Amino acid sequence: MKTISLLIIAVSLSLSVQAQQLPTKDQSRVRKTIINFFETLSNRDSVNLKNYCTDDILLFEYGQMWNLDTLIRKAIRQNTATDFKRINTIDFITSSVDKNSAWASYNLHSDIIREGKHITMHWLETVVVVKERKKWKIKVLHSTLIKRS
Repeated sequence: MKTISLLIIAVSLSLSVQAQQLPTKDQSRVRKTIINFFETLSNRDSVNLKNYCTDDILLFEYGQMWNLDTLIRKAIRQNTATDFKRINTIDFITSSVDKNSAWASYNLHSDIIREGKHITMHWLETVVVVKERKKWKIKVLHSTLIKRS
């Protein structure tokens, strides 16, 4: 009986730890901004990319600090392979919203095809998002490469 009670407690605790709350309306909007940001990068669309980030965005990539021009140059203009395709999967870890600012942490997995080669990338990222004229935009993105294969 004691073993069954311990088993029930252990299962109950594991289920409660794994349960996640649904994101709030604002958290969902912030997450959608992040998803759209990466979708425009995948589409190599520098015009629409600007809709999802502030003019003074800072990106911390590979030990470097990038601005919007650097991002566009490295991720869009230098990426000219005709067979380019990038599919992103974002697994949100946490997010928080406070009036006109928010932040989110997530795992970004990207499957990339370029010049006939397929690579898979995994980053752990955190973004700071701010509300500008009632629209959420990425202000800071910090990225840590976890795996490249």
